[in-house]
Amino acid sequence: MGKGISIALDGPAGSGKSTIARAVALKFNYIYIDTGAMYRAVTLKALQNKIPMDNGEALTQLANQTLIRLKYIESEGFSQLRVIMDGADVSDAIRSLEVTNSVSLVSAVAGVRVALVKLQRDMAQEGGVVMDGRDIGTVVLPDAELKIFLTASVKERSKRRWLELKAKGIEVDPDELEEQIRKRDEFDSNREVNPLRQADDAILLDTTALSIEEVTDRIIELAVARGGEL
Repeated sequence: MGKGISIALDGPAGSGKSTIARAVALKFNYIYIDTGAMYRAVTLKALQNKIPMDNGEALTQLANQTLIRLKYIESEGFSQLRVIMDGADVSDAIRSLEVTNSVSLVSAVAGVRVALVKLQRDMAQEGGVVMDGRDIGTVVLPDAELKIFLTASVKERSKRRWLELKAKGIEVDPDELEEQIRKRDEFDSNREVNPLRQADDAILLDTTALSIEEVTDRIIELAVARGGEL
């Protein structure tokens, strides 16, 4: 895999970051780095160890002692990104509702962010990456050649998340889910450490009325204009 450009995708929960990032990375044969999964892994470990979500010191220590790797595994002709925490595959466990409801609290801890941002920068130092999260363009990769801020209406994002959970056999109340996403938006945008915001040089893409293919094609077009080679 040759060196390429760095693409930063930011945006709130349910805006399509992970799905789009995977598709773009596949198109360019770039490495996809799911930073949200990394914070979820630390959150899962904190829950497993019964660490209170308001104990910043303990959460920071936990993050510094946790080994997280993103590993691609070939399965049925497809390359799947798996999250390996301390040697165990936690790709499915980190998507539980319990983790989802706690990850914003863990990711708001300054020490946790310092530990994971360092790891994320190390992963991306060679270029040829697509990284998604909430502070990629503003903090993790401020010099990325292409920065995109994805957004969508709260109603559309909650609908996407509801369909995602339903496909996994998880039943949740749609109205309750919409309220959870609304609260998470408010929390992530107003936290003291690296809040969710659009970088000054990021391109805003509202995905409310767009298909995955339409958004992916637009980002590929922008990436090629910034030096990305297909």
